[in-house]
Amino acid sequence: MVQQITKGIKISVATEYNGTSLRNTKLYHIFAYEITIENRSPNTVKLTDRFWKIYDSLNPIEIVSGEGVVGQTPTLKPNDIYTYNSGCFLESNMGAMKGFYTMINLENYDQFKVFIPTFQLTTPVLSN
Repeated sequence: MVQQITKGIKISVATEYNGTSLRNTKLYHIFAYEITIENRSPNTVKLTDRFWKIYDSLNPIEIVSGEGVVGQTPTLKPNDIYTYNSGCFLESNMGAMKGFYTMINLENYDQFKVFIPTFQLTTPVLSN
């Protein structure tokens, strides 16, 4: 598990390899990840957007951005925790992801970025 704190918001990431899948004659490695967002700041915040860089050792960097996470824009009061699960498909058996969330401090409406630490996506054979 990797973790990082930005402006009192703690991001924790755990990953899991879920095997392979054949899609349109290409073999993909399936990776799942669980992200926990913990508000350790004294302010209520709202996650509005996400930005990801997905690294696949066989392909160019993929950029993914958009509103919220898994269809939600969670509001976290001080000490609240929000967890969600998602995943990605890579052609390679190794890659990584990193990015940031855009959040708004609902006390003063300041917008800020919360960084998601780089996390590795590797098959079990490479982890040994």
